[in-house]
Amino acid sequence: MVDVDPKVKLAQLAEDAGVSLSTVSKVLNGRPDVSARTRAKVEAILDAQGYQRRAGLPGRGTLIELVFPELETAWAMEIIRGVENVARAHGLSIVLTESGDRHSPSASWIDGVLRRRPVGVVLVFSDLADEAKAKLRSRAIPFVIIDPAGDPASDVPSVGSANWAGGLAATRHLIELGHTRIAAITGRDDMMCSFARVDGYRSAMNSAGIEVDERFVRFGNFQVDGGRNIALELLDAPDRPTAIFAGSDLQALGVIEAARTLGLRVPDDLSIVGYDDLQLAKWSSPALTTVHQPLTAMAEEAARLVIRMSDSPLGSIPRMDLATRLVVRESSAPPAGA
Repeated sequence: MVDVDPKVKLAQLAEDAGVSLSTVSKVLNGRPDVSARTRAKVEAILDAQGYQRRAGLPGRGTLIELVFPELETAWAMEIIRGVENVARAHGLSIVLTESGDRHSPSASWIDGVLRRRPVGVVLVFSDLADEAKAKLRSRAIPFVIIDPAGDPASDVPSVGSANWAGGLAATRHLIELGHTRIAAITGRDDMMCSFARVDGYRSAMNSAGIEVDERFVRFGNFQVDGGRNIALELLDAPDRPTAIFAGSDLQALGVIEAARTLGLRVPDDLSIVGYDDLQLAKWSSPALTTVHQPLTAMAEEAARLVIRMSDSPLGSIPRMDLATRLVVRESSAPPAGA
């Protein structure tokens, strides 16, 4: 690709759009004093021409934008803390945006971020629409996905965690305690992490020579109510499981509540292992054995990546998965009579 002087290229773009060079500059810099019609026209020509603003140009913002599908989640604070740690160390601030669903932000979000022109964007989604990627890249706004939920496209920088290994470690722990009737309650069936954690569970069971009872494998929603409702079904049966691996700490809390409702003691009658290792896990009653997902570290890595990418383009698309580890507390024990 020939490196064209941006001023020359922008002058041609302005002529093609029938506007002044200053108007094109205002659109590129997200200035509000441009009519919606003119902005749309200039944006269309910029996209059609494949205009790429150079990274590292002066006049960049002082913000890192952090985008969530919803902020009312217990692990959102872990991610905010991680991004804030890195932003503060670099003299930057963060702006929080709530948009879209668990797969990608809404289409309207992209216009706002182009106006704000942050140093970079950290997104807690499975992926990003092609149109949004193109617009961010054309303004040299780097983005990284923190991916506790899915499997981003190959052209998307991302930071995730070892979901399969986490499911394996949780289930192996229960097997080593002597459990064979082990259930797994995971997240939604359209999220890759849900399958990865269950695959880890299945691998542990198979390697131990324990047949998986398919009635014990359930997809939920990673929330307290989902864990509670599914556990009530599993535990209110004569051949109930003696242990449950829950795909999130919130689900695990729902399982504990279901056990209490049915008069079962944790861990005497039922062992429970969660996933995430949120702050609340150590304060639950009993304290929750769980898989530590390094959410804060994932957020820190994502923030470092966007800052590096804002200074200069990287040679390849960075993808990293951070290690998970088992944290043994009080909610797991050998089965009764063992």
